[in-house]
Amino acid sequence: MKHLSRIALPMLVLPTLAALPLLANAQLTGNVALTTNYKFRGQDQDMLGRNDYAKTKAFKPAIQGGLDYAFGDSGFYVGNWNSSVNWLKGNSIESDIYGGYKFKAGPLDMDVGALTYLYPGNASGNTTELYGSAGYTSEAFGSFTLKYSHTVSKDYFGYAGNKAGSGLKGRNTGYLNLSYSKEIVPKLTLKAAVGYTNMSSDIRSLGYRNYVDYNLGASYDFGNGLSLAGSVQGANRKSSYLSVANPGVDYGFGTFGATYYSPNKARFILTLTKTL
Repeated sequence: MKHLSRIALPMLVLPTLAALPLLANAQLTGNVALTTNYKFRGQDQDMLGRNDYAKTKAFKPAIQGGLDYAFGDSGFYVGNWNSSVNWLKGNSIESDIYGGYKFKAGPLDMDVGALTYLYPGNASGNTTELYGSAGYTSEAFGSFTLKYSHTVSKDYFGYAGNKAGSGLKGRNTGYLNLSYSKEIVPKLTLKAAVGYTNMSSDIRSLGYRNYVDYNLGASYDFGNGLSLAGSVQGANRKSSYLSVANPGVDYGFGTFGATYYSPNKARFILTLTKTL
C-alpha cells in the first residue's frame, strides 16, 4: 500500500498543479438583460399568452442573464445563459449550458463547441447542438462572423416530438448565420444578421418549411457595462408557423371566429443589458 500511495499521490497532484496557471488566469464574467420580446432565430418565445389578445402583442418582456468562465489564455470556456419563456406548457424558463474552444487561424477568430438548451418542466423542448464559427474583423469594414449549428439530439425544440412518442426526429437540423457589426460613431454600433434554418426531413414532413430569419438594428454603449440595443427581428414563411390566437366558437356544425398569428412576424425589440 505504501508503494501504491507513493505512485498514486503524484498522479493526483501533478494534474492539479498543471491546472493552477489556468485557474490563476481564469476570468468570470456575467450579464443580465431585460428585453421587450425574446425571439430565437426569428421566432417569438412567448406564444401561450395569458389571454388571446396577449398572444399577438409585440410587448412580451423577458428577463435574461448568464455567466461565462474562460480558462485563462487557453481558449477553453464554459457558460450558462437563461431566459424567461412561455411557449411550452409546464415550463417558464430556458437554461442553456455550453462549452467550447476559441483559437486563431491566421486572420480568423475561430470558435467550436457544444450547446444544450434545457426547458425544466417540459423536456420535449430540450435540444443539443454542435457549433463552429469563423470571425473576421477589419478596422475599415467592421466585423463579420459566420456560424453553423448542427442538431445532434433527437428532438429539436419540440418540433419533432420524439419525446412525445411520435418517433420523428429533429436530428440533422442545421442553422447557418451570418452577422455583421461596425461602430459608425463613438459608442453607437450598427448590427445586422441573417440566418437560415434547414429543418430535418421528419420536421418538414409535418408541414414546417425551411426559413430565413433577420435582425437589423443598433446598440449604444453607455459605459460601465451598460448598453441599449434596438432592432427589427423576424422571419419569412409566416404561414408555415401559425399559432392559434383565438380558438373561436364551436357551434356543432363548424368552428367560427378562429384567428391565428405567426411567431415569425417582425417585431421591434429593445434590450437593456448590463455586463458584470
